[in-house]
Amino acid sequence: MIAATRFGRPLPSGGTIGVPAPASPAENRSAIFRGVEWWEARGYRVKLGEGIFDRDDYVAGDPKTRARDLMAMFADPEVDAIQCLQGGYGSAQTIPFLDFDVIAANPKPFCGFSDITALHVAIRQRAGLATFYANGLAGVGDKDVTAFSKERLVAVLSGATTGEVPKDPDDPYTRPIRGGRVTAPIIGGCLWLLLQTMGTPWEIELDGAILFFEDYDAPAWYIDGMLTQLGHAGKLDGVRGVVVGDLEKCEWREDRPEWPRTKSLEDVLEERLEPLGVPVLYKLPLGHGKHLAALPLGVTATLDADRRTLTIDQPALEGTEEEAS
Repeated sequence: MIAATRFGRPLPSGGTIGVPAPASPAENRSAIFRGVEWWEARGYRVKLGEGIFDRDDYVAGDPKTRARDLMAMFADPEVDAIQCLQGGYGSAQTIPFLDFDVIAANPKPFCGFSDITALHVAIRQRAGLATFYANGLAGVGDKDVTAFSKERLVAVLSGATTGEVPKDPDDPYTRPIRGGRVTAPIIGGCLWLLLQTMGTPWEIELDGAILFFEDYDAPAWYIDGMLTQLGHAGKLDGVRGVVVGDLEKCEWREDRPEWPRTKSLEDVLEERLEPLGVPVLYKLPLGHGKHLAALPLGVTATLDADRRTLTIDQPALEGTEEEAS
């Protein structure tokens, strides 16, 4: 398991956010401009990637161009933090064209979620950089993305990276599937994207880690199958704890009547995770749900399933007051 060894610096007041589009394109240009205006209204500057408006069906242009824009943001001394446009599809296509030495030499806060999971894994394992599972530019410009999610993102990028990960403000209930307490680096992302790293040079390494995962629109038997595959691949053998975020639209619902109703998600989680013999906590606001609590990845955290808490212990950014303390 590879924990983060490099850390960016906090986003300064009035700093510059660089925005590449390594995955899917925005629905329209207004989605991009709304995100830009959201940051500018708070006194920040935004630098868009050259290919930000490119579109090739479900991806934002060819992989080399998308990788070029991402690398440009790391190399640009004016860019203080990098926020991907959004997730969607295709970010893994860019990985062969990334220069991890340049990333390691220019550590910056890097954030995105969902399909961006592939980049979180590769960047941490190849460049050692701590990253952030958080909303992209299209998200902060979206009126349906909650103030909780946006305020948490700004706070974390500004340096407030340690402490208890907040619970859902509307429904703070979390469920310990298996009790216990453990301290270890937290690693993960969208479950489907974690599986897409299997068999690649940047295959997810989980030995000694707290595994975090979430997913979207995946029925219970998909979740079952993905966890089974991780288990068969030996990826769960050395896991020290599991944090399950939002499994949004993964339960049976009326618009998907073809999904069988024989097992609930919690049945599947119990069957696949309880036998691991490690602490497991379910339903923190991490993922595709209504609220997304920006989460540092690659840093040491404490999972206390008995107390139903996840606490980030290690600062994910350098030069913060919390680091000095």
